[in-house]
Amino acid sequence: MNDSLSYVMVTPYTIAKSRTGGVIARLLSQLDLELVGAQMVAPSASFVKAYADLLREQKAPLLSDYVEQNLFSFGRSHRTLLLLFKGRDPCAKLSDIVGAIYAENRSIESLTGETIRDTYADLIVDANDPSKVTYFEPAVLTPRNEIHAAKELALIRDFLVDQPNIVSNISYPDPSKIEKTLVILKPDNWAYASGKPGTIIDMFSRTGMRIVGMKIHQFTLEQALEFYGPVESALKEKLAPIFGKKAADVLEREFDIKLSAEVTGAITESFGKEYARSQFRDIIEFMSGRRPGNEEKQGRVKTMILVYEGEGAVQKIREVLGPTDPLKAPGGTVRREFGSNVMVNTAHASDSHESFAREQAIVRISENNLAALISEFLG
Repeated sequence: MNDSLSYVMVTPYTIAKSRTGGVIARLLSQLDLELVGAQMVAPSASFVKAYADLLREQKAPLLSDYVEQNLFSFGRSHRTLLLLFKGRDPCAKLSDIVGAIYAENRSIESLTGETIRDTYADLIVDANDPSKVTYFEPAVLTPRNEIHAAKELALIRDFLVDQPNIVSNISYPDPSKIEKTLVILKPDNWAYASGKPGTIIDMFSRTGMRIVGMKIHQFTLEQALEFYGPVESALKEKLAPIFGKKAADVLEREFDIKLSAEVTGAITESFGKEYARSQFRDIIEFMSGRRPGNEEKQGRVKTMILVYEGEGAVQKIREVLGPTDPLKAPGGTVRREFGSNVMVNTAHASDSHESFAREQAIVRISENNLAALISEFLG
């Protein structure tokens, strides 16, 4: 059986309640499917109507009514997250983990928390008329079979063609106070099936910042070199003297000789700086899967890029992220919880407005390949 595509749509209510990370963690940790695309969108009225009509054709009135009433209401759209998964039999696997919609009102004791809807969804019926639903929140939407998936993915593809990758669907009282910042969930988060990316997103949610952009991204070698270019000179300045001195100490012990300051300086300029350059190449290989000078033998690695928006976004996200060295990070920060060392420190966040402007241009945050992936699959 060939690999196929399906999707999960995270509803506006789930996003607004900062449950996005929990949903993603559940999907990533319990599935043998690959997350190949992610995009935050603001559904238009025409898309919502067409999507609801497809659900209505599937004899799913509860879902179709929900979509019409909640994805676009009161004259404006609401943030909705699309997650694209690839693998064998994705519709059935996603349906199993998402969970069914029950027609009856379940008691608290009957809930197990096993599925996403067990945990995050709500369905309440009238006590006197069980056929009447008084409140319904499905948390996420996903097609039940490949026939439905193909139709819905085609609609999503057509909608995404002219959609921006950064959602702008809200007016702030004082826009001058609002800033954006960029977060990268690094390759170590994607080495194996794990809920870690979702848990990290969940940790960032406590800042109160809104996710307005998201995509799965593979750094090219050129992008990694440009993105981390400023780090190379900093590494030389910081590491060259340290490892030049260490190398000189080893030579003195090994050969029982006292090296002059001139020789020690020469070692720093040669070995020390070469060590710093090697560390820089390690960073580039870690982020892109390709080592400078040996590109053809390396594969690519995956990252997730997110854009957060709100008052004081840069500082607030950096506080939850923690300092570069995980061992020096305070408890409860992302890097303290999940980082290994100064390179494999699980996430990056812009450290200033200027850094955000530079970084978002390098990773082309305005672009997203989700629609292209769907087009390639549908043909």
